[in-house]
Amino acid sequence: MLLGAVVRIGGFQRVSLIDYPGKITSIVFLQGCNMRCPFCHNSELVFSNTMNVGLYDEEMVLRKIEESKGFVEAVEITGGEPTLQKGLAHFIRRCKELGFLVKLDTNGSDPDAVRMLLNEKLIDYVAMDIKAPLNAERYRTATGTQNDTMAGKIGQTATLLIGSDIDYEFRTTVVPGIVEVDDLIKIAGSVKGARAYYLQQFTPTHSLDPAFRTVKPYDSAKLRAAKDAIENLCLVRKCEIREVGT
Repeated sequence: MLLGAVVRIGGFQRVSLIDYPGKITSIVFLQGCNMRCPFCHNSELVFSNTMNVGLYDEEMVLRKIEESKGFVEAVEITGGEPTLQKGLAHFIRRCKELGFLVKLDTNGSDPDAVRMLLNEKLIDYVAMDIKAPLNAERYRTATGTQNDTMAGKIGQTATLLIGSDIDYEFRTTVVPGIVEVDDLIKIAGSVKGARAYYLQQFTPTHSLDPAFRTVKPYDSAKLRAAKDAIENLCLVRKCEIREVGT
């Protein structure tokens, strides 16, 4: 394995049928995140691996993606938080040059990075997490950080996506103790007019904070009640429930 990748790749899934709506996708998992959400179940990707142990070679991953051309239609780049990677735009360009659509998963904390990717037409679909209502205190709790500017940046990124001409979705993992049913209505109101908002059921397995591994998810009826309220208020164009959250 060659090391020194331009982007720090912590995982690779050659084929997925469910992660990009209507597309067969390869998934590239990047290492490192600027949030410490206690309920995160990709904990192995949260911390950037400074010793290069377990990193996938970028060239090898690109070769495997290219070999899948004709069957796989798109590349999803997730993490961790991809916008932390200085080589992200370069990696996406290489995927685009190979003829693939690109989906970006992001926590929305870097509106400048997302703006650049939009302006250069490097992304075709964005899935953005909104962890909690957009105020500083709630975002500190939900993300395990002390950054008082993060909620504002999330709002900026959401505004960029709503005003763009690409496909996108917002999503909230509904974690007891972090997000209440009424919070989902507030979040939907903060992205009013959005194309799609998904309420994701919390799964406690592998949570970053071991205390959350014993938290019981909300009854599905509560998620349906929130969905119905959001639809009745016409806050977003589409609101759906995903039974498995991220």
